Amino acid sequence: MRFLEVSEQDGRYVAQVNETDTPVAGPGEVLVRVAASGVNRADLSQIAGRYPPPPGESTILGLEVSGTVRGSDERVCALLAGGGHAEYVAAPVGQLFPAPPQLDSASAAGIPEAYLTAFVNLGVEAGLGRGQTALIHAGASGVGLAAIQIAKLLGARVVATTRSKEKLSALERAGADLAIHAPSEDLVKTIESRWGPGAVDLVLDPIGAATLAGDLAVLAVGGTVVFISTMSGARADLDVTALMKRRGRIVGSTLRSRSRAEKAAIVARFRAEVLPGFASGQLSVIVDSVVPVERAADAFQRMRENKNAGKIVLDWRGQ
Repeated sequence: MRFLEVSEQDGRYVAQVNETDTPVAGPGEVLVRVAASGVNRADLSQIAGRYPPPPGESTILGLEVSGTVRGSDERVCALLAGGGHAEYVAAPVGQLFPAPPQLDSASAAGIPEAYLTAFVNLGVEAGLGRGQTALIHAGASGVGLAAIQIAKLLGARVVATTRSKEKLSALERAGADLAIHAPSEDLVKTIESRWGPGAVDLVLDPIGAATLAGDLAVLAVGGTVVFISTMSGARADLDVTALMKRRGRIVGSTLRSRSRAEKAAIVARFRAEVLPGFASGQLSVIVDSVVPVERAADAFQRMRENKNAGKIVLDWRGQ
C-alpha cells in the first residue's frame, strides 16, 4: 500500500508517498480502506520528534480517517493512535463510528480527532452543561471550531479567541457568542464587559504558558482550565492564590495516549450524545482545504504557518 512520509528540511516540509506492506488487522481490529485523512498539529509534533506514537501503535503519521471497511461498502470514521496517512489502516473496532451519511469523505475525516478531543474535554473532563460559559482558545483550529459547536450543543455560551482578524468570522459562523482578536483585545476586560467578572466555567486551552494568567482571571468559582497543548510553551508562573480563591481546577489532557478501552468508552458516549448532531444539522465539519496526497507537503506547511480556519484533509481517493 501507499503511505505518507514527511520530514522537515530548512524550515519546509517535504512529503513522499512510499510503499509498504498493507497492515493486517489484529484481534479487535478491522482493516479500513482510507478515503481521506485529517491533518493535525500532533502530526507536526511527531515529525519534529516530540510526540511519538504510543508503544505498539503504527509509526505512520495520521490520527483520523474516513473510509470503508475492507470488503464492504460500510462508511466509517476512525480515531487512531497512528497510521492514518495511508491507503489502509488497521483500526480498533471500538474506535470506529458510522460516517454521517450526509457528509462527504473529506468532511467525515475531520470528525474523529477534532470532535472527540473537544467532547472528551468539554463533556467528560469538565462536565460542561446548560447555562455555563466556555472559553475556547485558538478557536479557528479544527479542534477549536469543533469545541465551539459542541459547547453550544451542550447548552453553553461560548467565547472564542483567534490571533487572526480574518478568522473572527469563522468563530461566529461556528456559533461563538463572543469572538475575540487576541493580539488587539484585552481578554479579561472584553469578557467582563459582556458577562461580568468570573464568568467562565471552562477554559479549553491549547496555548499554554502565555494564556494561563488570563484564564485564571476570568475563571468562575469552581471553574476548570483544561490544557490540551503547549503551543506558547510548557512552563508558566502559576498564581496559586488566584486558583485557590476560585476553587478552580487545572487539568492536563491528551487523547492519543489513552488506552484502547478508554477510547472505546469515549467513542461509545460520543456516538450516543454527539454524533446525532450531524444528522440534525446542529454540527457541521468546517473544512479549510482538501489536498491531494501528492501535495501533502503544502497541507502540513499551511498548518504550520497557521493559515487554516478549520480542518485540512488529505484526499486518498485518487491513489
